[in-house]
Amino acid sequence: MIFIDEELCKGCRICTEFCPVGVLEDSTTINRRGYYVPRVVKEHDCHGCRLCELLCPEFAITIDNE
Repeated sequence: MIFIDEELCKGCRICTEFCPVGVLEDSTTINRRGYYVPRVVKEHDCHGCRLCELLCPEFAITIDNE
């Protein structure tokens, strides 16, 4: 399961750009700080590589593989 803390996200798009299977995409949702946050579109395709979690500079993404 992929958790995105929308209030921590700065909309840098690193997670959407580097996801090897395209699980995340840009959205039109804006957080309280005025940034567009990503959304999970193909969670069933996620194979748990945690690349999005590791690359997120704001630690806004958490992967729970259980």
